[in-house]
Amino acid sequence: MAQAFSRLGAFLLAATVFFAAPPVEAVNVQQIKSPGGVSAWLVQDKLNPIVAIRFAFRGGAALDPAGREGLARMAAALLDEGAGDMDAKAFRAALEDRSISLSFDSSFDEFSGSLQTLNEHRDKAAELLALALTRPRFDEGALARVRSQILARLRRDAESPDTVAQIRLFSEIFPDHPYGRRTRGTLDSVPSITAEDLRAFVRERLARDSLVIGVAGDISAAELSQMLDRMFGGLPEKSAPAAVPEVQPKIDARTLVARLKVPQSAILFAAPGLKRDDPDYYAATVLNYILGGSGFTSRLYEEVRDKRGLAYSAGTSLFPLRHSALILGSAATANARVKETVDVVRAEWRRMAGGGATADEIANAKTFLTGSFPLRLTTLGGIAGMLLGMQLENLGPDYIDRYKSLIEAVDAESVARVGRRLLDPARLLMVVAGEPEGLAPAD
Repeated sequence: MAQAFSRLGAFLLAATVFFAAPPVEAVNVQQIKSPGGVSAWLVQDKLNPIVAIRFAFRGGAALDPAGREGLARMAAALLDEGAGDMDAKAFRAALEDRSISLSFDSSFDEFSGSLQTLNEHRDKAAELLALALTRPRFDEGALARVRSQILARLRRDAESPDTVAQIRLFSEIFPDHPYGRRTRGTLDSVPSITAEDLRAFVRERLARDSLVIGVAGDISAAELSQMLDRMFGGLPEKSAPAAVPEVQPKIDARTLVARLKVPQSAILFAAPGLKRDDPDYYAATVLNYILGGSGFTSRLYEEVRDKRGLAYSAGTSLFPLRHSALILGSAATANARVKETVDVVRAEWRRMAGGGATADEIANAKTFLTGSFPLRLTTLGGIAGMLLGMQLENLGPDYIDRYKSLIEAVDAESVARVGRRLLDPARLLMVVAGEPEGLAPAD
């Protein structure tokens, strides 16, 4: 995970050269409402003639019907594979000829989309997005091709220690809940998804009452107001009733082993976490940075890699969901060194739970978290994504201005308290995928 964060940071820095956005202190969030009633948050930036739009519909793969797991992900893969009078080839050509970037995705809790375009093609981009959302074709050829691609990925996943461990971890933690299923679906469910299932998904799930939009770029409030109706005005007003139940993670101190013939094992671990609106979330952010979120300077990285050379990396991250929350962690090491790695992770977990953090650790965490925050806002896409996330999490339009003070308010007592609250050694579940030596699996 730490490597992924590093790659993201490098990407953001590189992208800055081409699509530089205003400095964080200049960000002004405008709240827009179109004549048709579509709302969005906007940061206007005239530096480049580009507009970036990020949007999401509340309710993601967790709403997939039983037996149709993977429905939302397949819909995301097919919405830009032909719409209206254009088949997949014509639709993709219409995008590529104008350098319009359009994509869709689905997580457990949201179905999301991304549109980026030059201003000179803004009207065409809006037309293509509207077509994809309201008149997708789901032609048999495109459906068969995408289904085949997903099935090939699922077969590869069955040989990946990381994915095998992830599947086992979530199925153990959420055994009777949609969070325990794969968003990508299964080898049984994906072949059963039909074009009619996909049309029903679009008809019932993509509606204005669940829509959230963030926009950044060279577009005025008046221009965006008109564009919003062209893009989203044709959607149904209301989505079909649907609900995902709240769920408490089922976690204990076991270490489970998923046998896989590989030379290196993947280790994933999880504990109950905090939802995004928990008052302790920012103290947990600092705590996580010190424990395993900081990459090269975290306690886990130092103990697992630097002192013992057990793994290339070891880290943790907060994983808030709409209806539950986790702290997730990972490491990978040779089969012969898995037990020692697991023991070190559990020892550091107990040390953090019982002793809190030092003043220097907390100060360093605050410096990094507040100093790196502007990097999220160095591209138009990053700003639009931030605006989207702020609305999804009900953080308020002044969140960008308040973030530094929220982190600065975290003190040693709050870090220690959250450590005691979250890092209960009796509630740290480990899953190892591979052929670990010396472990006595609990399963």
